[in-house]
Amino acid sequence: MKTRIISAAVAIAIAIVVLALAHTWVFNLAIAAITVGALYELFKAFGLVKYKIECAVCFTFAAIDCLIGMVQKHNFFTFFNVKLYGFLFVIAIMLLYLKNHNEYSYVVPFSLIGATLIVAYSFHTLLWLVEYYPDFGVFATVLTLAGAWLADSGAYFAGTFFGKHKLCPEISPKKTVEGVIGGAVCNGLFLLIIAAIYGGLINKDADVHLGIIFIAGILCSIIGLIGDLTASEIKRQAGIKDYGNIMPGHGGIMDRFDSVLMVAPFMYWMFSQGWLVAV
Repeated sequence: MKTRIISAAVAIAIAIVVLALAHTWVFNLAIAAITVGALYELFKAFGLVKYKIECAVCFTFAAIDCLIGMVQKHNFFTFFNVKLYGFLFVIAIMLLYLKNHNEYSYVVPFSLIGATLIVAYSFHTLLWLVEYYPDFGVFATVLTLAGAWLADSGAYFAGTFFGKHKLCPEISPKKTVEGVIGGAVCNGLFLLIIAAIYGGLINKDADVHLGIIFIAGILCSIIGLIGDLTASEIKRQAGIKDYGNIMPGHGGIMDRFDSVLMVAPFMYWMFSQGWLVAV
């Protein structure tokens, strides 16, 4: 327990610094590191890290996708957009497949491409929140992360005191239907409180739509659960307990960000529609 608390405290301190520097290159570097780290953990679980060159190509694409914006905002290399480097990424993986077709089947290149594109896109939506909404991008990012993570607290207490019906015992034995419901409601309330503080004390000019944020919190809990269960099933099939040990007591990046992978694109879409906040 002591190790978990220390790890969490360090992670929170780092997160605060990164968010405080959200409009600088530090945020892009942090998201790039998280994206590449998550991909490495997934590839290790898939048994794909032995294909070092192919993995390096995937990591390079993910890093470029996160970092190229720092250069392009100064009007450099604007031609080198995702349509181009995404195409080059796929071509590179296909060429490696043709070169090494006797060593592995088509499952390998398409698993690498699929995982890379999904993970890179999901985490990139956090960059878009800050880039496209400079007036409230940090708040949007905090609300998104809260939507992915805080449901676990409500689910834990609801499941502990009221849990009777197992949700999916083969994948996650401890999760209950009552816990999921309690977590969803609590998540809505948590996001509502965060939004109320932001709109009432931090940015009084922001038009924060509290009712919709409450509903978004409930939906985030369910969407995040899908990411959580999917990541858990991958671990079960891969025969591993955790994806890594970068956070002692908490596991790897994927253990902490599995829900974020699903919630971030959803929340980005909600913000892009102007349903959650407007300035």
